[in-house]
Amino acid sequence: MEAILYICHGSRVKEASAQAIDFIRICMKRHPNVIQEYCFLELESPTIEEAYAACVYRGATKIKAIPILLLTAAHAKHDIPQVLRKMKNQFPDVEMKYGRPIGVSERMVDILEERLIETKEKITENSLVLLVGRGSSDPDVKRDLGHIANSLQNRIPNTRVKDCYLTAASPSFGEALLKANSTPVNQIFVIPYLLFTGLLMQSMERAISEVQRNSDKKFVLCPYLGYHPKIEQAISDRIQELSGESAYVSDYA
Repeated sequence: MEAILYICHGSRVKEASAQAIDFIRICMKRHPNVIQEYCFLELESPTIEEAYAACVYRGATKIKAIPILLLTAAHAKHDIPQVLRKMKNQFPDVEMKYGRPIGVSERMVDILEERLIETKEKITENSLVLLVGRGSSDPDVKRDLGHIANSLQNRIPNTRVKDCYLTAASPSFGEALLKANSTPVNQIFVIPYLLFTGLLMQSMERAISEVQRNSDKKFVLCPYLGYHPKIEQAISDRIQELSGESAYVSDYA
């Protein structure tokens, strides 16, 4: 029997974990698999080990493990595979395939456009968009988010779109805010490239409020990505990739 294991990041903010669980439960409805479990890499339960074991105890002979992550970085390449290898050794008779994060996709650019439109603020040549990623020391993250930023700029050609990061990559969000404040634009849109709410979202709100106090520019914080049917479809695509003999299987696990 085949199981699907959805692996989320985890957060210290309970609301973020609740949002992740609600989203995964929606994703589960797309698939006929009797055995489907969700888990978290850190900061929340069930852990990957607990959910993997639950799949096995429920009768799984095959497990498709899907990282619910936006981009491929250390968590997807190292942290999650390390745990999965341990579980594979613990249950050697259970076949396991590890999928890809959502990654670069025009679907994600569609959502970013929607988040800008939802603000009901007009985007003009005097606007600047900051696309804010979580960040990572892995260069693939900067490359991929930069590609997404360029794709978004192609959709709104009269407006510049700049990528920046909350941790471990440059330019930092704080640096990007200050630089944006010194440019001749009069309106700055900030799009959090985050799946759910959490401490990072809260830190962004504080940073914007601090800069806004001494600025005559208008800062517009867009909603984070949250649940969206196109993200659900992207995850479904990653699950389907693991079917068949020619399936993509991650090298990391």
